[in-house]
Amino acid sequence: MRKVLIVDDDLVLLELLKMMLSKNYEVITATNGEEAVELYKRYKPDIVLMDILMPKMDGITATKIIKSMDPNAIVLAITAYAPHKGEEMLKAGALDIIEKPIKKKELIEKIEKFLSNKEKAVT
Repeated sequence: MRKVLIVDDDLVLLELLKMMLSKNYEVITATNGEEAVELYKRYKPDIVLMDILMPKMDGITATKIIKSMDPNAIVLAITAYAPHKGEEMLKAGALDIIEKPIKKKELIEKIEKFLSNKEKAVT
């Protein structure tokens, strides 16, 4: 089963996203960028859903670190601040932005799009 790392300091949203995705993916969760980097090293998830504004380490810094460890990492930003912070996330290495509130259908479509592109690149 493919692994998804979800990173968000909003525990309600984190649980909601986990429920949305746990049927189709192995879900790993983190509540800040620092945890995200450690969990990325440990589990090597197939895709990361990264919030931007979080305590300890923001999503922009965490994305830069993850991309420096693994240039092929797939990171998608999840944010309510897309117009303001989205550009910074893309510069940090995120491949796309998913705006909050998150719609399940859109979320799964984006995850599948990036994972199928990754699988095509490997074969």
